Amino acid sequence: MIPKLHYISQGKTVDEHLSNIQNACSSGIELVQLRLKKFEEPAVLKAAEQAREITSRFQTRLIINDYYKIAKEVKADGVHLGQNDTCPKTARRHLYSWQIIGGTANTLEQAQELIAKKVDYIGMGPFRFTLTKANLSPVLGVDGYVTIIKKLNTETPIIAIGGITLEDVPDILKTGVYGIAASAGITRDFNNIAHFKKLLDGNVQEQVWTAFKHENK
Repeated sequence: MIPKLHYISQGKTVDEHLSNIQNACSSGIELVQLRLKKFEEPAVLKAAEQAREITSRFQTRLIINDYYKIAKEVKADGVHLGQNDTCPKTARRHLYSWQIIGGTANTLEQAQELIAKKVDYIGMGPFRFTLTKANLSPVLGVDGYVTIIKKLNTETPIIAIGGITLEDVPDILKTGVYGIAASAGITRDFNNIAHFKKLLDGNVQEQVWTAFKHENK
């Protein structure tokens, strides 16, 4: 089972990323994605090793963004690949069989391609405009998720991402998504992890997901 709440690391420096990961783990997060952009690969490797040490102490899953070879080297739980990153099929041949692969999608066609490439989950977004990511794709909003998920009719977990706040969760869950990824919404207040998890772990989400799949068989 892939956790329903993902924390995507944030920070201006590597040390800030690691500090935030530590705080997220201390606050009960079950999956962390180490996302270091614009850093040299040796720095990413060192950070991944340190992140692995932190997450291991809390039995938290660690996903490495983009760098699938580093994910294998540090024995992370998996890798997350953006549209401009390595093909999931290529990464799969390199990784251990137990490591998971997530991919980013903004459109129905991108999601279908990822499913065909047998990713373990799809990070779909952005839900709304966010400063966390450069070169942002068109925002989806609630209606975008409803349209895409209905047409996908897949059991591959869909993780909503992009500027999501606690107030957004009930409406997003009604679309049929499996879970949520947050960055700034958690970094601003790590106590939000407990609030996100309470909303995501409720029976309402399971009922919506089950009903949605049944209606679209």
